[in-house]
Amino acid sequence: MFSVQLSLGEQTWESEGSSIKKAQQAVANKALTESTLPKPVQKPPKSNVNNNPGSITPTVELNGLAMKRGEPAIYRPLDPKPFPNYRANYNFRGMYNQRYHCPVPKIFYVQLTVGNNEFFGEGKTRQAARHNAAMKALQALQNEPIPEKSAQNCESGKEMDDDKDANKSEISLVFEIALKRNMPVSFEVIKESGPPHMKSFVTRVSVGEFSAEGEGNSKKLSKKRAATTVLQELRKLPPLPVVEKPKLFFKKRPKTIVKP
Repeated sequence: MFSVQLSLGEQTWESEGSSIKKAQQAVANKALTESTLPKPVQKPPKSNVNNNPGSITPTVELNGLAMKRGEPAIYRPLDPKPFPNYRANYNFRGMYNQRYHCPVPKIFYVQLTVGNNEFFGEGKTRQAARHNAAMKALQALQNEPIPEKSAQNCESGKEMDDDKDANKSEISLVFEIALKRNMPVSFEVIKESGPPHMKSFVTRVSVGEFSAEGEGNSKKLSKKRAATTVLQELRKLPPLPVVEKPKLFFKKRPKTIVKP
């Protein structure tokens, strides 16, 4: 037989069992019934929107709902929030992490657009952030009425263009517009300043007659911000005229009959 003693505050209980585990369970049950300490309040179960027995992910469930509503679900990754600079912080834990390079947990952020509604999600992975945003969208849209088709069709063309552009970077869009309009494109780093650990770069982009500058703590970021600025000006240009391609006519060859 095994004997176990349990102490909570000033109270003590003892119990026996044929094994240590059984003795621990017996003394724990005795303490729960006889203890005068306040018992913890039971937390209500978490409300889960995804109650399907097939364990469908929130993104899949949202895609089905979005198809019924005629509104595509568009996910856009967002830049992570900048971490605070610990150089002027006298928190020894932060100084230890900075000195010994302890990994800082990364958080991913996602923006979800369903029609005229926007939702934001976050998570330890990009997929978890998408699921978090989809859960919020499901909670908000499940009880909403389905929009009329007339209002939906008015913005369908614009939504299709936005959906295509969402999967492209700002730099790629600049090159794409410039190629269609036969405009030269050039990126140039015109300024570099700051100490080695806090560099600042300024990049200038020129697209035909348009130019813009962007600043960032890396060449890539400054290039992206410059492209974002000039892209706003390029999108104001009038649409290109539609040129019909000439039809190609092929002359049929006469069949040659081979006589025996």
